[in-house]
Amino acid sequence: MLQAFLAILALISAIGLVGSIRVIKEAHEALVERLGRYNRRLKPGLNFIIPFIETIVIEALMSERVLEVPPQQAITKDSVSLKADAVVYWQILDLRRAYYAIDNVEMGIRNLILTMLRSDIGQMNLDETFASRKEINQSLLRQLDEGTGTWGVKITRVEVRDITPAKTVIDSMELERAAEIRKRAAILDAQGSAESMEILAQALKLDPNSREFLKFLVAQRYVEANQKLGESPNSKVVFMDPKALTHAMAELIEGQPYTGESDTNGNSSHR
Repeated sequence: MLQAFLAILALISAIGLVGSIRVIKEAHEALVERLGRYNRRLKPGLNFIIPFIETIVIEALMSERVLEVPPQQAITKDSVSLKADAVVYWQILDLRRAYYAIDNVEMGIRNLILTMLRSDIGQMNLDETFASRKEINQSLLRQLDEGTGTWGVKITRVEVRDITPAKTVIDSMELERAAEIRKRAAILDAQGSAESMEILAQALKLDPNSREFLKFLVAQRYVEANQKLGESPNSKVVFMDPKALTHAMAELIEGQPYTGESDTNGNSSHR
């Protein structure tokens, strides 16, 4: 009878010993409660607890973690709808506070970053959100670090990854960019034409603003136009009276109306 009792006692002791052993992994930490109240921390390695009296309520990673925030809707200061996502690097410094100060520390960080991200974007115009990515990151880091200070965690870095406007906004931006490119091309073309005319005037030793130079340009354009018409297979070429053209250009330059009438000798006359 005594032997059976001792055997049962030994078995219970063995089960209790095995149940009291707890191995905490590297870079982790655990909290122990005794009869429902916080008692102590367990560090990495071999640890022991009292079965049925002590309980491990949490074992958590103490090294840096990464929290990805999915794309969220936000409205800029100039009422442009966009989506932005972010990634937060954080670390638990005090596991006891992280467990008892807030129900779910990771969910709390996620909700804070969403609120702050929408708030910061709402204070900027669309162009500023693209140009001020670094400032947004620094602002979010500062606000998050302050907001989570009582939770026993440290926010080490915040990065806004993508800021994507709505498709209609992107299409509008593309049209605006194309118009700006055409505008710059037209300006460059005009500048090139002005420079070429100045070089031509210098070669002819004429004043670019003189009537003689203007006559030369008109005649040059006339010759080029006739040449292009002659090269076209489907064009009907109509030649203008050279004498009438000369008088028309002269009167156009001098600011006098050209009547288009010619005398019997083929010269133009005025009224």
